[in-house]
Amino acid sequence: RIKAMKIVFYVVIAALVGCALSPAYTPETHQLDRANLPAPTLKVTIPNLSSCTDASDKSIQIDPKSPLTVLVHGCNGSAGRFRSLAQLYAFHGQQAVCYSYDDRKSLVDGAEKLTHAVNALSDLSNNQKISIIGHSMGGLVARKAMEAETTIPNPLADKNIELITISAPLSGIKKASHCGIEPLHWLTVGIIPGICWLVTGDNWTEISASADFIRYPKPLLPSIDRYLKIVTNEEDTCRQTDDNGNCIESDYVFSLPEQYHPKIDSDPQVTGVQVKAGHVEIVGNKQVVPRKLLAILQEYGALSHTQPERQ
Repeated sequence: RIKAMKIVFYVVIAALVGCALSPAYTPETHQLDRANLPAPTLKVTIPNLSSCTDASDKSIQIDPKSPLTVLVHGCNGSAGRFRSLAQLYAFHGQQAVCYSYDDRKSLVDGAEKLTHAVNALSDLSNNQKISIIGHSMGGLVARKAMEAETTIPNPLADKNIELITISAPLSGIKKASHCGIEPLHWLTVGIIPGICWLVTGDNWTEISASADFIRYPKPLLPSIDRYLKIVTNEEDTCRQTDDNGNCIESDYVFSLPEQYHPKIDSDPQVTGVQVKAGHVEIVGNKQVVPRKLLAILQEYGALSHTQPERQ
C-alpha cells in the first residue's frame, strides 16, 4: 500500500507540475507606446487592473469614450506577460488593460474581483463596450465572472460586454483528474488533496472534470453581446527550437476535449472558432507575433484591421 501511495504521489506531482513551474521570466516594467492610442482623459487606479506591465505603478490611463479590452492571464501569468498583446492593441489604436489575480486562490474569488473591476471600469467609461479576453485558466475566470448569478445579482447585468476565451480548459484539466477522485483522498489518507493544494492552491477543487465548477456552468448574462470561444488544436506544436530547428519544448498544454464543453458550446451566445496553434503561440510574446489570433479577432470585429502600409 505504501508503494502504491508513492506511485500516486509521483504521478500527481508529474501531472500538475507543468502549471506550477514556468520558464525564467524577466519582468516587463517599461510602459506601452501610446502613439496610436486616443489621448487619455482619465488616470485612475482600479484594484487588480494595470496597464499590462510589471511596473509598480498600477494606475491606468484611458479615454472613456473609446472601447476597452481587458486581458486576463492564465496560470503563473502576470500583467507583464501580456504586454506584447496589449502593445498590438495599442498599435491598432485600441485600449487594453490587464487584470491580475492570485491564481492560487479560488477561481470564484478571481472571478468576483474581475466582475467588480470591470464594473468600475464600465462606470468610468459611460458603459462603452468592454471586451474581456481570458487565456487558458484566465478563460475559466473570465467566463465565471460573466455568469448570471441566481442569489446575488451580477453587477455587470446591464453592461455592454463581449466575452472572448482562448485555449480555456472549460471541461476541466485532465492532468488534475487525480485531484477529483474522492476515493483517492481516503486511500492516501489525505495525501492527494495535500499535494493538489501544494501545487495549485485553493483552486484544486475547481479544475478537474468532476468539479462542480466545471460540470455545472451557469448561463451567461443576457447582456453579453457575444461570446467568442477560440479553441486551439495544440497537437505537434512547438514553443522553442534549437539552432538546428529541432523542437526542445512543446507548446501543447490542453487537448481539444479539455477545451470543448457540450453545455457551453450549445449556448446560442457562443461563436466557436478552432485554430491550429500552440498554447503560447496563440497569444504571443516578445518573440512571437500572434498572427493567428489577430486574424480571428479582426475577422470577428474585436480588433480593427491593420492598414496595408503597416503590415
